[in-house]
Amino acid sequence: MTNDAPLVPRRVLLRTAAVLGAAVTTRLLTAGPAAAPGGPAPSAGPPSAAGPSAATPVRPDHRLRPLAGHAAAEGRRRLPTPVRTRPVLRMPGAGHPMVLTFDDGPDPRYTPPILDLLRRHHVRATFFVCGEMAEHQGGLLRRMVDEGHVIGNHSWSHPLLTRASTAVVRAELERTSEAVERAVGQHPQWMRAPYGAWNRRVFRLGAELGMDAFAWTVDSLDWTEPGTRTIIDRVLNGAGPGVIVLAHDAGGDRSQTVTALRTYLPRLLADGHRFTVPVRGEV
Repeated sequence: MTNDAPLVPRRVLLRTAAVLGAAVTTRLLTAGPAAAPGGPAPSAGPPSAAGPSAATPVRPDHRLRPLAGHAAAEGRRRLPTPVRTRPVLRMPGAGHPMVLTFDDGPDPRYTPPILDLLRRHHVRATFFVCGEMAEHQGGLLRRMVDEGHVIGNHSWSHPLLTRASTAVVRAELERTSEAVERAVGQHPQWMRAPYGAWNRRVFRLGAELGMDAFAWTVDSLDWTEPGTRTIIDRVLNGAGPGVIVLAHDAGGDRSQTVTALRTYLPRLLADGHRFTVPVRGEV
């Protein structure tokens, strides 16, 4: 009995603590919104007696939280999008920086070396991606965004949109925007029609999806594989304030594009040209 005597006060203490804990738990479970600032509003009906399972904490559903940059993108998407009669062909303003753009990718063979060159020279570019390529290259899309580049919408499968039905045009643009948003948490704000083929319906559907139309000033015609020297000359001869250069990082053998960029980019920088990316509301 002597050995059991010290256990009595401890049992009493434990029993008391259990009673107090149950009381606090009951108070928290039955308290209204005032006890949990920012919590959900109470239901209109009386609380149900769910038994002991009601005390099980509900884990927050992280899927309901915005992805990184998604909230900001949502705000930007609400900007009024003009229904144009012609796309942006040149960046406005005297002395405005040039824009480098790459279509049809991303391609794991050619996009990474292009990104490497851009990073080496501290230049940002705009990549108009095709959805059927983008959905399998989420890592490259994230790298583009992380390194300050802009991702635009170049349709899903590169059809001639002016000859497609309204439903097909919408699906081509919408599926691509969704693929980009799944990868980077941001909806594209710019679109470029395949082949540069636009009509009123393409402009309108792009605007309804929150995208402005962006074309080009200088076409390198690199997709014809004319030779590295020819690509270099076309870009250097066409360079100037506000010029938008079109090149491709997919859709065929783009090794000439990569080699040409390796030459003309440092040349343009040495000549004093600067580069930028389009920003909604400033173009």
